[in-house]
Amino acid sequence: MKRMGMIFRAKANKALDRAEDPRETLDYSYQKQLELLQKVRRGVADVATSRKRLELQLNQLQSQGSKHDDQARKALALGREDLAREALSRKSALQQQVSDLEVQHQTLQGEEEKLTLAAQRLQAKVDAFRTKKETIKATYTAAQAQTRIAESFTGISEEMGDVGMAIQRAEDKTAQLQARAGAIDELLASGALDDPTGMAKDDLTAELDRLSGGADVELELQRMKAELAGPSSSQQAIEGGNGGGQQQGQSQDTPRFDKQ
Repeated sequence: MKRMGMIFRAKANKALDRAEDPRETLDYSYQKQLELLQKVRRGVADVATSRKRLELQLNQLQSQGSKHDDQARKALALGREDLAREALSRKSALQQQVSDLEVQHQTLQGEEEKLTLAAQRLQAKVDAFRTKKETIKATYTAAQAQTRIAESFTGISEEMGDVGMAIQRAEDKTAQLQARAGAIDELLASGALDDPTGMAKDDLTAELDRLSGGADVELELQRMKAELAGPSSSQQAIEGGNGGGQQQGQSQDTPRFDKQ
């Protein structure tokens, strides 16, 4: 079972390697960093909001303390020391709340400063990662294109390999057919195979037929020339060369009379 599990994990890892695109991985990492930066910014905004709320409460308590202080002064002026004492007691209670809120305000302000600094640093890292990401993506794309071009030229790529195999199969089949046709022609010429159509001839028969055909053409050509020259010439052409020689000899022996 362990071996099967190892084989399965190895095959799955190999399939993932083929399917993984570094550019997509970089884009995903950049997206995650942007999400983290957004969370940090929201945290800064939340802390700043809490700090602002404390500042409003402090201002309100300080206003109430000033009001109680005025009430105590007014009560003393009217001779009501008891009322002045009550107003000052309320002022003292408010002062304790103000002190507690000031401590919280300082704590929130410190946290806000830390988060703001962290957000700035994270922003700088995200910007640097984005620049590096785009550089790596451009380099990877260029290398991928160069590899594909090189594979196409060398025939290593899968597509060009299929084309090369198809061409090789076509050439092999063509050569096989040519060899088979040549072998059949040789067997027919040698008489080892019979031609049922009677069209196949040996070399001697083919040569005799060619010569006979040439002689027939010459005879036909002479006959046509004689027909065009006239009946007497046609007769001479048919009788042959000897008859023509006799007529020429007789014409030379016959005396010639000139008209006066």
